[in-house]
Amino acid sequence: MTPNPQPEEIDPRTLKLIVGVIAISLPILTSRCASVPLKSISESYYETGWSHSIFIGFLFAIAAFLMAYNGVEPHEKPLSKGASVAALGVALFPCDCGHDPNVVPYVHGLSAAAMFIALAFFCRAFYRRARKKAREKGYAEADRRAVIYVLSGVAIVLSIVVLAIDYASGHRLSAGFPTLTFWGEAVALVAFGVAWLTASKTVPGLAGPAEHFSPLRENNPPAR
Repeated sequence: MTPNPQPEEIDPRTLKLIVGVIAISLPILTSRCASVPLKSISESYYETGWSHSIFIGFLFAIAAFLMAYNGVEPHEKPLSKGASVAALGVALFPCDCGHDPNVVPYVHGLSAAAMFIALAFFCRAFYRRARKKAREKGYAEADRRAVIYVLSGVAIVLSIVVLAIDYASGHRLSAGFPTLTFWGEAVALVAFGVAWLTASKTVPGLAGPAEHFSPLRENNPPAR
């Protein structure tokens, strides 16, 4: 008798689900738990309560899950490891944010930019896989996922561009809109989270019966 196949110790769809939920909730929780309105999500580092703990803890969690994720295509593994290191850079090297002029310069900003750029490339990889599945198997849900990946990638890139323009112009944009940085970071994080939550194939309407995954179900369809 052929033994039943054993499930993987770590299912990549579970990683995507957890990362997606963390990324979406990070800007919401840090803002809600802060003692003052945040001009940047990174300003949570200087809070003394839950906002600080959530900011550091969630970034370490994202870094850990990205380090464990290898992807499907050859370039995805180094991309994921690079994004993981960048997430750690965001957590360990705080921004000045008007609080501490003695921080290590540029590391925080460059780490944040590198992380978001890598995550935008993941949206592209997810899009290619969804379009391939839609063509080969005719899954309408895969086409819906492809649209979400495009929108998420565009949102991340636009956020990076706007924040880069603000920085290059000496913060002229944020001078008239003090929370610009917060909202730019929030849009990028939520877009990243939505893309990974979609890729987990746990969302009804975005995964067909032959694809739908539940971390609580004993038998699930194959990950690919």
